[in-house]
Amino acid sequence: MHPIGFFRSPLIAGLIVVAVAPSVDAQSSAPTSMPARAAGSTSRTLQPMDVFDLEYAGDPRISPDGKQVVFVRHFMDVMKDRERTNLWIVNSDGSDLRPLTTGNRNDGSPRWSPDGNRIAYVSAQEEGAQLWVRWMDTRQEAKLTSVRHGPSSLAWSPDGRWLAFTMFVPEDEAPLATMPAKPEGAEWAPPARVFTHAVYRSDDDGYLEPGHSQLFVLPAEGGTPRQLTSGPYDHGSPAWAPDGRSILISANRRADAELDQADTEVYEVSVADGAMHQLTHRKGPDNEPAISPDGKLIAFTGFDDRYQGYQVTHLYVMNRDGSGVRTLAAPLDRDLTSPTWSVDGSGLFAQYDDHGSSKVAFVPLSGPTRVLGEHLGGTDVGRPYLGGSFTVSRDGRVAYTEGEADHPSDVAIVGGGITATRRLTRLNDDLFANKELGKVEEVRYKSSADGREIQGWIIKPPSFDGSRKYPLVLEIHGGPYAAYGDLFAMEHQLYAAAGNVVLYVNPRGSTSYGEEFGNLIHLAYPGHDFDDLMSGVDALIAKGYVDPQRLYVTGGSGGGVLTAWTVGHTDRFRAAVSQKPVINWESWSRTADMAPYGVKYWFDAPPWEHPDLYRKLSPLTYVGNVKTPTMLLTGEVDYRTPISESEQFYEALRLRGVPSALVRIPEASHNQTARPSNMVKRVVYILAWFDRYGGRQKPASN
Repeated sequence: MHPIGFFRSPLIAGLIVVAVAPSVDAQSSAPTSMPARAAGSTSRTLQPMDVFDLEYAGDPRISPDGKQVVFVRHFMDVMKDRERTNLWIVNSDGSDLRPLTTGNRNDGSPRWSPDGNRIAYVSAQEEGAQLWVRWMDTRQEAKLTSVRHGPSSLAWSPDGRWLAFTMFVPEDEAPLATMPAKPEGAEWAPPARVFTHAVYRSDDDGYLEPGHSQLFVLPAEGGTPRQLTSGPYDHGSPAWAPDGRSILISANRRADAELDQADTEVYEVSVADGAMHQLTHRKGPDNEPAISPDGKLIAFTGFDDRYQGYQVTHLYVMNRDGSGVRTLAAPLDRDLTSPTWSVDGSGLFAQYDDHGSSKVAFVPLSGPTRVLGEHLGGTDVGRPYLGGSFTVSRDGRVAYTEGEADHPSDVAIVGGGITATRRLTRLNDDLFANKELGKVEEVRYKSSADGREIQGWIIKPPSFDGSRKYPLVLEIHGGPYAAYGDLFAMEHQLYAAAGNVVLYVNPRGSTSYGEEFGNLIHLAYPGHDFDDLMSGVDALIAKGYVDPQRLYVTGGSGGGVLTAWTVGHTDRFRAAVSQKPVINWESWSRTADMAPYGVKYWFDAPPWEHPDLYRKLSPLTYVGNVKTPTMLLTGEVDYRTPISESEQFYEALRLRGVPSALVRIPEASHNQTARPSNMVKRVVYILAWFDRYGGRQKPASN
């Protein structure tokens, strides 16, 4: 699926060295050279400028022998207003945390060679993203490529002699028309830009250059990359066969791929000549192929497509020739992803979300699934979305991104003789040492719609006093097929630090509760998810410490849709901020980058065939009911929920005389916080709007 908030993600972030927080079990000292952080405030509660001091770990890669973990360390560059990255390494006992890369570089995607002697990675420097290798014994580095478009999805061959990767390859298209030659020295307008594809622009990437992602191989000592696939198709992450003679990939090679994006298949590609053999033949996505150590079985993920808004991703295994497909862990009813074979081939490690928590588990070829680690995630520091990643060593040790309500993602390890999760890093201890965070508590309640149990979380302001009544901020997640969890969220913490109780929940349609719950909003979004949210507000008011006269609501993307829907269906909120919403599903279906997917999976027909459903589910239809002061906040180059959506609602509100504002974020895509200052901007504008219409609880003095 491609929910509103998660259709495409950037390849790599940036870099610069930052201060080091000592690891849990480390006996050695931190590096002696530690450039200063941003100048934060001395307040004992979090302040907007503290955004620039946040750090988090991503993409942890455990060494084949399980003794070390290399990871991507993310942090903020306050002077350039960018998120940056370096590669860092830590021993599996938590000792010797140190950087592998430094300087003004953008480093990511680290991958250990099979013998553990080298690390390949992508570094984006002045010449663009290129493939590099580092020798761990001598610390020497070498740039292996000089390509126009950056490589991604790196994978070592089993013998360590080759690297496979995918890379965008431009395609020449015949011009629609030829302009006459302009006179010498003439200054004409720029040439016309012609598009002939359904998806011609993409959020974060902008207007797309014609071309596709192809599979390449490259000698590990460098040279010229050799292209193995071709044609007007995009190819997914490579997985080598044990004998190194072929590579497994997932691809949609249909002639109408851009209109039926989810129908991918697993292919085996010959390294010698690029010959392709299709292994799966099912209607629906077949992704993430992984071949067993003995080369006899192939695992992959997917589902039989029924064109529903939400469909659980299952884990399958099949014989090497594509026969004998069977489902593993079918009773689990959760999205199983990232399959990784155990060294003995007895089963697979995989990741799934369950009741607002991301977990890594072992799924045997026969027998029950066994959870190894929980609290994966913390890699979205702004809001508490589930996520994270893991890798496995030969001895069964699992390194993963571990996040909880009191800290963004760190590196943790479990398994392979380690019975209890061991947290290896504490990247934000220095920032939080003198800060009081808002306390996070789980809440469960019944929906007024049908009595279903809804899970959510409350953040109380620092120095909370149960005898007082506080304003409430209801913050709604995007997606809509996504989920929040018990994870750190800077934006929510800043709302709480400003004196508000914050409520965030997983209404129907949220993932991590099974297919039936997630699919309750199919052809009915927004709908009873609104009732789930309002029941949560009622549950908090009943606790006695929320002021029912000072209620506020906000949310982004799918949460922006529900915010706009809310003010059209109730007047109980003093003010609202709808961030990057869809306001009119008819216009969205003709302007969004994911429109071909959205029309096929979220509706039963295009708008010209079923206009009544599009209008019924559009917040714009109910704008005549709105009395709540409402702000719209959207990036000016958002192609997921184009700013024209916000403009429609804003103009309608102004025509009706409803207090309203339109906040346009220059150069921002749907992923507004690609620039850290935009997270600050978002929070301060939202709080200012709430202050204007009813005020907020004054935080305790520091």
